[in-house]
Amino acid sequence: MASLRESADRALKMLRTLPRVQIGNLRPNPNSKKSAKRGRAQHGGDKHGAGNKGSGQRQNYMRLGYETGNNPFYLRFPHEPYYKGHHMRRQYPPISLLQLQVMLDTNRINSTEPIDITTLCNTGLLDLKPTSMEFGFQLTDEGADKFKSKICIEVQYAKEAVIAAIERNGGVIRTAFYDMKSLQVLVNPRKWFEKGEPIPKRMLPPQDAIAYYTAVENRGYLADPEEISKHRLVLAQKYGYQIPKIEADPDYEVLTTMKDARQIFFGLEPGWVVNLKDKCIIKPKKFPSDT
Repeated sequence: MASLRESADRALKMLRTLPRVQIGNLRPNPNSKKSAKRGRAQHGGDKHGAGNKGSGQRQNYMRLGYETGNNPFYLRFPHEPYYKGHHMRRQYPPISLLQLQVMLDTNRINSTEPIDITTLCNTGLLDLKPTSMEFGFQLTDEGADKFKSKICIEVQYAKEAVIAAIERNGGVIRTAFYDMKSLQVLVNPRKWFEKGEPIPKRMLPPQDAIAYYTAVENRGYLADPEEISKHRLVLAQKYGYQIPKIEADPDYEVLTTMKDARQIFFGLEPGWVVNLKDKCIIKPKKFPSDT
């Protein structure tokens, strides 16, 4: 009993000397609370909390185009009218006469056969993407002095110097328009033939291209052939060379082989079906009303 009374007195004496219990004095007992496990990488430490964002840490970046403020950049800066509609312009990847001569010399192109978009794409050196608004090839005059081949070629755009270089060697050149669907058939004919679908008709050029493809100066495929033969002589006199006579040429049939305005392939008419499996061509029947 005496020991209990002494311990109680010591406890009361200690309480008299200790400060009053307040919120500021409260502390958890030692080892009563375990610290949370530290995270790894961007989740580790105390600097990545919701209220402690550092520079470049879990920021909310602006939407693309709104870097200059609440308004997008294309509203803050003045527009340029000439840039309007640029994605709708027809593109014509260039091919130089020098490149064409090299492909002829290396037998990638047969000069005894007509040359068109399919022939150029089959070389493996040129690629045409109709979905990127590429509507054919343009033939440039680079290497015009070194071009010595006699060919029959069809391109989509050519200048006067290029036409003179082709015709000086006894060749024939035509500029022709192809619509988007016709280009997709020409670029990869095998893929189209495997579908088993008939060859479509080539569409006529749009309004802004009719003037170019009907001009004899451009050797347009819609121009009058008689007027083109007359202008061949005019161009020869202008550039000072003797124009060869196509009529007396042994390759007359190849040089005069041209496509119809609605035709896509040489020797194949619209509506025909090319069967690669049976290696035959299926032609539609003609009814008396069609003749």
